[in-house]
Amino acid sequence: MLEIKYLYAGYGGEDVIFDTNFQINKGESLCVLGPNGCGKSTLLKSIARIIEYRGSVLMNGENISIISRRELAKKIALLSQSAQVFFPYTVYETAAMGRYAYLQGILKNLSAEDIKIIEDVLKQLDIWDIKDRMIDELSGGTLQRVFLARTLIQTPDIILLDEPANHLDLKHQIELLDLLKIWVKENNKMLIGVFHDLNLARLFGDTAIVMNNSRIAANGKIDDVLNSDVLSDVYGIDVREFMNEALEKWK
Repeated sequence: MLEIKYLYAGYGGEDVIFDTNFQINKGESLCVLGPNGCGKSTLLKSIARIIEYRGSVLMNGENISIISRRELAKKIALLSQSAQVFFPYTVYETAAMGRYAYLQGILKNLSAEDIKIIEDVLKQLDIWDIKDRMIDELSGGTLQRVFLARTLIQTPDIILLDEPANHLDLKHQIELLDLLKIWVKENNKMLIGVFHDLNLARLFGDTAIVMNNSRIAANGKIDDVLNSDVLSDVYGIDVREFMNEALEKWK
């Protein structure tokens, strides 16, 4: 279980999220929803301990603030929405970085288990055939899949995804979310993903929180949250009516 208790976080001494409380259980996918600027990405960075925060982030009752960076990397992985290339590594080399926290010794060679994990994930994401290509030659969508591969190869207990379908076409969006949902269920893991697309969130999530004005406005099962009146208040439109009108265009 991951528990967030009385969390405050922000930048430059100014809080962006306030008094945030929720939990997620093993085998669940939780969607974080809300308008731009409400603190969704800040929440993920806090959980990943990338930025300072006040309050508690507990994994199975253990406060992550006392866990070493190497051990934390075995428990939590964050995939941000920006696909940036700083060094021209190959697809395989980039993905293999996900095993860094597990490497032992001075030479830090990949073990047979590491190699199998890397190969399996690259094949799952349909990028095994391009494993020797340089990542600075790839399209944004393919690069995002490489970074997702690195995240899965990290084999964490919880994955944090900031706009996981960013840069991907519709086919690969659906395939990606299906793969992640299966990964969560089959491995009894946890996933927290920031979404703007409410349709994708509904297909993917088990539970959801809606953030507004830097606080949680709704929290619960995905259908209950998306069927509640809070969406109209948060987004400033009748979301259900808009979705139904859009669906009519396809009939």
